[in-house]
Amino acid sequence: MLTPHPDGGGTPARMTAWVEGTVHALRQWTDRLYSLQVEADIAPFKAGQFGRLALDIDGERVARPYSFVNGPDNPLHEFYFIVVPGGPLTQRLAQLKAGDTVYVAPRAAGFFVLDEIPDAGKLWMLSTGTAIGPFLSILATNEVWSRFPRIVLVHAVRTRAELTYADTIRSLLDAHPGQLDYIPFVSREETDIGLRGRVPDAIRDGSLETRAGLTIDAKDSQVMICGNPAMVSDTQAVLTERGMQKNRRREPGQITTEQYWKT
Repeated sequence: MLTPHPDGGGTPARMTAWVEGTVHALRQWTDRLYSLQVEADIAPFKAGQFGRLALDIDGERVARPYSFVNGPDNPLHEFYFIVVPGGPLTQRLAQLKAGDTVYVAPRAAGFFVLDEIPDAGKLWMLSTGTAIGPFLSILATNEVWSRFPRIVLVHAVRTRAELTYADTIRSLLDAHPGQLDYIPFVSREETDIGLRGRVPDAIRDGSLETRAGLTIDAKDSQVMICGNPAMVSDTQAVLTERGMQKNRRREPGQITTEQYWKT
């Protein structure tokens, strides 16, 4: 499933019946990264899916898709987004306050869900930027922990300040010691944590597997990739070189992807 950029593309708002949601809180992580918590009476969704948010702007209801960060059992819906320069919607979302109204699509969509993933001994979750959101939603479910003995969460960002949701990730690590590993990547700063560079390069040279102490292999690994198109396509290419293939309903493989914007 291709998830459009936060301020580009998407289903025209007039095609969707909307639910009035109420802003519970807005959290600013950096100068451009925000999380919006919304109370809205929408249909149940599956972890990994995305919803749509909309605001009325200059007489038009402008809508864009955003993945759920919260688990399906949490009625407080959370969406993680980056403010796009010149973008009509994200700049206004970043100005919302508790009690404000935001419109939410009544039903979620998308196939980046565990129902589409075969069982395996190792589940690799590879994300860039705000694409960590659907993985946090999946990690909030009981199913993922019962199906995959080892889980590696990778979050690749430009700067250390963009390694968000640290408290949530720490709670998951504490709750699942020995089962969950978290490996951050920072590409534009020297840091004393995680790895430097790009995810596909770290797979190719073996540094990611060395850091995790696990192998990425066709025999006993499932790899979910979510993020910018270059990372998704390059990582898939590296894995294909190892004999892994795209996961399809009629032909199960080991690679499941979702892009976070169109090129």
